[in-house]
Amino acid sequence: MEPFPATPPAAEQKFDLALLSDVGTQREGNEDSCGHAVENADSVVFAVADGIGGYEGGEIASAMAIEVTLEAFRDSPAAWGASKRLYRAVQRANIEIHNKALSVPELRRMGTTLTAVAVEKGMLFATHVGDCRLHLIRRGRISQITKDHTMVAERVRMGLMSARDAREHPERSALLRSLGQDLIASVDRISLPLIQNDRLILCSDGLHGVIESNEMESLAHGLDAHAACRALIDAANQRGTADNLTCAIFTMLAPTEHKPSGGWLDRIRGLFGR
Repeated sequence: MEPFPATPPAAEQKFDLALLSDVGTQREGNEDSCGHAVENADSVVFAVADGIGGYEGGEIASAMAIEVTLEAFRDSPAAWGASKRLYRAVQRANIEIHNKALSVPELRRMGTTLTAVAVEKGMLFATHVGDCRLHLIRRGRISQITKDHTMVAERVRMGLMSARDAREHPERSALLRSLGQDLIASVDRISLPLIQNDRLILCSDGLHGVIESNEMESLAHGLDAHAACRALIDAANQRGTADNLTCAIFTMLAPTEHKPSGGWLDRIRGLFGR
């Protein structure tokens, strides 16, 4: 599947966005989903979800998460602001997945991770549940700005396990949070000012499980969003990733009014204990 470019017309182009989902090398079906909606030259929302609960249930849950989140975001009042619109949209998706799982016995174990990002007038707003990862690349440095909601990641944050051991742990994908399991989802909310040339990489664990953050920056360097998605997916497949994999890449092309200090990434790392 080729990356789906999602940029506005060249005359209005303030960002570069592409998304790509791939079945990988060892799965028959794809439980990952992704999608986007461009509101105008200054506003876009995009999301990646990784379904759980077996192929049929996982595929349905992740597709619902993307479809409902984007639809609810589009239908909500612009006066709410992107952060509130996105949070409400994700909670609506959670309720619909939860209700579907209750009403269809074959789907009772289904759920999904979801990381959704809205960029509005140079500000990033994100909602996050699970272990998809959102990275920021700024001035050649990459930082993970979401935290994994997994048992293994929690042990790393508590100092009970090293990051290196966590990458090889057999239960590294065991989730502590997901959409669809409870009527009200526990959702992380993130806001961050962007500056010109900032790049975001949002990916499922089928990609970040075999390619580390610094490698992502190197593989994507100098490429447009479309080519960068393809490069990352191809690299993960060449390493025989055992999972489905999905990638979304966003680049802030236009200048913004935000001028964070040089220590912004360090503050991000401190916020999440990195």
